[in-house]
Amino acid sequence: MSLYDMPISSLKGFGKTRAELFSKLNINSVGELLRFYPRTYSAWGEVTPISEVQNGEKFLIKARVSTAVSTTRISGGRILSKVQVADDSGAIELVFFNNKYISSMLKFSQEYYFYGKVNRDLYGFSMTSPEFKREEEISSITPVYNLTHGLANRIVITAVKQSIELLPQTITDPLPYDILKKYDLCTLRFALENIHFPSDEKALEKARKRLVFEEFLVLNLGLRLLKNRKLQDTSCQMKEDFTQEFIESLPYTLTNAQKNAIVDCVNDMKNKKSPMNRLVQGDVGCGKTAVAAAVCYNTVKNGFQAAFMAPTEILATQHFENLTKMFEPFDVNVGLLVGSMTKSQKDKVRGNLLSGEIDIIIGTHALITDSTKFKNLGCAITDEQHRFGVEQRSKLAQKGEKPHVLVLSATPIPRTLGLIIYGDLDITCIDELPPGRQTVKTMMINSEKRARALDFIKQELECGRQCYIVCPLVEEGELPLESAENYAAELMLSAFSSCPVGILHGKMKSRDKDEVMEKFASGEISVLVATTVVEVGVDVKNATVMMVENADRFGLSQLHQLRGRVGRGEYKSYCILVSDNKNEDSIKRLSTMCRTNNGFEIADEDLRLRGPGDFFGNRQHGLPQLSIADFSDMESLLATQQAASEIMSVSPDLSDYTFKGLRALVKLLWRNMENGAMN
Repeated sequence: MSLYDMPISSLKGFGKTRAELFSKLNINSVGELLRFYPRTYSAWGEVTPISEVQNGEKFLIKARVSTAVSTTRISGGRILSKVQVADDSGAIELVFFNNKYISSMLKFSQEYYFYGKVNRDLYGFSMTSPEFKREEEISSITPVYNLTHGLANRIVITAVKQSIELLPQTITDPLPYDILKKYDLCTLRFALENIHFPSDEKALEKARKRLVFEEFLVLNLGLRLLKNRKLQDTSCQMKEDFTQEFIESLPYTLTNAQKNAIVDCVNDMKNKKSPMNRLVQGDVGCGKTAVAAAVCYNTVKNGFQAAFMAPTEILATQHFENLTKMFEPFDVNVGLLVGSMTKSQKDKVRGNLLSGEIDIIIGTHALITDSTKFKNLGCAITDEQHRFGVEQRSKLAQKGEKPHVLVLSATPIPRTLGLIIYGDLDITCIDELPPGRQTVKTMMINSEKRARALDFIKQELECGRQCYIVCPLVEEGELPLESAENYAAELMLSAFSSCPVGILHGKMKSRDKDEVMEKFASGEISVLVATTVVEVGVDVKNATVMMVENADRFGLSQLHQLRGRVGRGEYKSYCILVSDNKNEDSIKRLSTMCRTNNGFEIADEDLRLRGPGDFFGNRQHGLPQLSIADFSDMESLLATQQAASEIMSVSPDLSDYTFKGLRALVKLLWRNMENGAMN
């Protein structure tokens, strides 16, 4: 019988009530409990004499029970138990709530180790509900688990000890011997025993290394199997390549990186039986839209429709205008579908889309509503992927019969994370900017120089230019939410009293946000004070200054996105980072922004300094919850990507008997995910 089939309630002393508590932690079986790793460890070995304990801190004491346990009932029917313990230096009172077994657990005159927070009142020192162990139960490293109300750490420890005893003498290790040997990994039994109850620090390190490797490897393999499973034949295969005639129609020359991206996409659509499933990522201004337009053109010329979904109406409108202009030399009909259109306008567009009169439709979330139908959708494109969830991308693709999928992202992702974040996509990077694209000069100042910066901005405004000023999102309880509005009002009354100032933040209605951006794009507004909602926005070629207040609160990748809002036209552009933070890491991060404009270099530095949080954020990336691995552990991640490649080259579907255990772990990891278990 598998330990995953053995319920927690089968453990000695663990009935229905305790099983329900474990269930709150998603632990229902003995096998799941063994994979419930400690969140940290406490060192029980450092004993403090009672005479040296201090108020408000946690201590480990070694003391004998010097009085009988006294128990009384207090308000609410609760049980209050008190007992005094002592060592050679002094005595301390222990207090326990609702533990009717404490008198049988603590024997008079016997010695125990007690660990807990010390409190001091008029009557002296006390510890409330400390953990305790007998001498023989003490180890130098004690596991500490994530808990739920009513479940004590010692109960979990007891359960885990029983579970380890239930392990069979011979465990079939899911990692093949060759993998263990090549990557210097311990066996599964050693790892499970020492991740919970390590014999020493070295054993803990070995156990952790093995389990992190295993979890990353299983995730890598699962993503690759997922990608392979999606390789169903498409009915939208392109028969001819029309790229050259599209490129020749453009009034400018594409970069080699753009041409390579187009080649990757067209090869996917023309030479593969399965649908294209590709991410094209690159810096702001690298020319992803031209790549998407070439893909749309090839799609239409091969007899299919293309859909292009953008995150905001103003961005969708901009794409509509740009693509309409691009396709003027050709007989290609481009349509627009956004939420602010009237019902009759939407109905007309949807009718033309269903009849096939519209070849390319540009739109927002309106494209994925049930009422939007296509005649023959051949390619689904989403722009600014990080603004859409997996489900939304999937909904657009479901509008056709296994259409090709192209995802665009202006958020450079470190190459080491690309497979994880976009595991089901092939990736193309555009790492070259078109000629003439401005390099934005970036400088870091403190608030004492803000007045000079504002004077510089006024000079730019007097030359007819425009400016962004970005405030960080306000943390709850720190400053009033309207602080950005207050700042804008202050600027209107002082530095920019003679200039039109606009305000843009996330709490505004979509229509109001679009109206402000339209006014800024048309030049009606000279200074736009905003939160990070401008991170993705319309091209304003006349904007030459991006000033970011409290820049240390932003991640480097986010700052890079903000900086990309300027330098889009012919004028020299600037980014001013304002920060009074003297923290060494903060200064180093902001100095990186001043040193380079390379988005991929910045992304790698951001990952190194801040970890992967900025890249995942709250996105619906569709990944399972990891138990022990951390995406900032690049060494392990790279090693497991290499191992996964080696394994898949031998057995692409893990059907080889050698990888039976790994395949079982892949199923286990993904069984509760949206994608379901692997077949």
